[in-house]
Amino acid sequence: MKLAIIGAGKIVHDFLTIADQIPDLQVVAIAGTPNDESTLKDLQGKYGIQKTYLDAQLAMQDPDVDTIYVAVPNSLHFTIAQAALTAGKNVICEKPFVNTRQEAEALKQIADAKGVLLLEAITNQYLENFTAIQQALPTLGPVRIAYFNYSQYSSRYDAFKQGTILPAFDPQKGGGALMDLNIYNIHLAVGLFGEPASVSYAPNIQRGVDTSGILSLQYPNMQVVCIAAKDADGPSIGVIEGEQATLTLNGAPNTLPSVTIHGKTLNANHHTHRMVAEFTRFAQMIAEHDTNACDQAFEHSAAVLDVLAQARNNK
Repeated sequence: MKLAIIGAGKIVHDFLTIADQIPDLQVVAIAGTPNDESTLKDLQGKYGIQKTYLDAQLAMQDPDVDTIYVAVPNSLHFTIAQAALTAGKNVICEKPFVNTRQEAEALKQIADAKGVLLLEAITNQYLENFTAIQQALPTLGPVRIAYFNYSQYSSRYDAFKQGTILPAFDPQKGGGALMDLNIYNIHLAVGLFGEPASVSYAPNIQRGVDTSGILSLQYPNMQVVCIAAKDADGPSIGVIEGEQATLTLNGAPNTLPSVTIHGKTLNANHHTHRMVAEFTRFAQMIAEHDTNACDQAFEHSAAVLDVLAQARNNK
């Protein structure tokens, strides 16, 4: 996988610390805006990236690049992914994928027409501990209640309270607790239990954005609660309660650091950094042009977008 990164924010800095751990991945280029020039040059020198671009379109046209990693603010995911797919590049798009299922399906149509792959970067779906949870579910008996909590006082919240609205708290840029933190809980719930029958969302709204909230997912014989807060700190934990046993997810839903099953705590994750597993899988899928795995991942992402749509409409 010959990768060009579009973006220069926090997630890009984080990814670059582990990019050299991904088999068959080469970071060929990084692109941003003219305002990012000094940051791009710093990252180029630190990580040995061959090229920098101040225009994302130039990275997309680079013949040495076969895959674009879309790591820009949420509101730009669709337009950047659309341009990259149209240029005939595979696309890995950061979470949350796009705004709606309709946008996702429009991107998928382009990807299929161009013969390239379209993937959402969502860490928990590729962690070995997630697979361990899936395998353990039948041993719990019928699951009746599950809840996932990801509450983390945002480093940008104090500025927000003073009136400085950064993208993480800007609803016009896909900000807020639902899209930023609760998205991980939703991916867990949909990945483990499928798409719910109905959805409701009770947010705490400040300055027009949900700074925290409780999402309820109703299944025919089970209830799931997803909690996320950017305005408060709390224990990051997940609990799945079955008729015969309870399973506990110890830690944040984007890292799943360990799982307690039948009184025993285990960590099946092969890597300490949450992004290694997903990008290792992406590189494999792209190398093998594994359209079946890509299609399965897309249907999961589309189901999550359905939940988000219902949450926004039922609050």
